[in-house]
Amino acid sequence: MATVVADTGVVSIPEWVKGVDTFRHWLDVGGLPEKARTWFLNGEVWVDMSKEQIFTHVDLKGEITTVLRGLVKAAKLGRLLPDGALLTHPDTGLSGNPDAIFLSAATLASDRIRLVAGKDGGFVELEGTPDMVLEVVSDSSEKKDNQILVEAYWAAGIPEYWVVDARGKEIEFTVFRRAAKKYTRTREQDGWVKSAVFGKEFRLIRAADPQGNPEFTLAVR
Repeated sequence: MATVVADTGVVSIPEWVKGVDTFRHWLDVGGLPEKARTWFLNGEVWVDMSKEQIFTHVDLKGEITTVLRGLVKAAKLGRLLPDGALLTHPDTGLSGNPDAIFLSAATLASDRIRLVAGKDGGFVELEGTPDMVLEVVSDSSEKKDNQILVEAYWAAGIPEYWVVDARGKEIEFTVFRRAAKKYTRTREQDGWVKSAVFGKEFRLIRAADPQGNPEFTLAVR
């Protein structure tokens, strides 16, 4: 029942991991490699241990989260969390670590989201429905980000899903808006894409640094 993506090493998934609750317990027990990105989706455990591309994934993700965190903090919109936060939606059997999560002030004050405390103190998990999630596509996550999560995040009631893919010649920057039966793509106008959640328009620009490597800028208006 497991899908494992790894450059090196093997992850043994216990037989008793059969649902989202046992998956969460397995994460609490520990034993996973520190860099493993682990999900429970459609009744399967996904473990991705592949290396992330420096420019088209790590640096790009950093640019987007830095800009959004500044925007959210300046306007006191809520919380923008970079990757590392476990998000679980028990009713749909979704559990994993998006590349970024946005929680509006209204959501934080409601019962749409619950902060789950860790066994050693603090909070280690979000349970419920955030306002927006981000995924930056890599070779190992293409199917998950472009197909499986499009359905899973819609089922979880998440208003916006951002998908960014900068691996090719052209940047694919998609803002999915939740409609009645599925996500619909927000129309792009002159390179700008509107986000209803943030009340802004965004444009992702790629240039080159002095060494010729890609350098990304997320513009806002």
